[in-house]
Amino acid sequence: MAWCSVLRPVLSSFALPRSILAGRTFPKKGQTCVVHYIGMLQNGKKFDSSRDRNKPFKFKIGHSEVIKGWEEGVAQMSLGQRAKITCTPDMAYGTTGHPGVIPPNATLIFDVELLKLE
Repeated sequence: MAWCSVLRPVLSSFALPRSILAGRTFPKKGQTCVVHYIGMLQNGKKFDSSRDRNKPFKFKIGHSEVIKGWEEGVAQMSLGQRAKITCTPDMAYGTTGHPGVIPPNATLIFDVELLKLE
């Protein structure tokens, strides 16, 4: 069963969305999304973070450059929004996982902030 949920805003000590455009400006197919993210396993173990690298991640929406959960989740976010995206294995790395980083059949949780659309 495919499942991806987006919770708004992130329920933690992180900052809430700061853009006055939040809720009005959504990514369109072909646009480049510029995001900051933290990727965690269900047990809370962090496996990746653009914030730790201090370098936002860019991808073109609708071009299969990211996992399905991101395609669907980020498409529901508005510019300036920070959200928690939970992806079941079929919306992430499936039965294979990503050896050495993400185990097979892992549900992933992402704290994603949509910084810019290009």
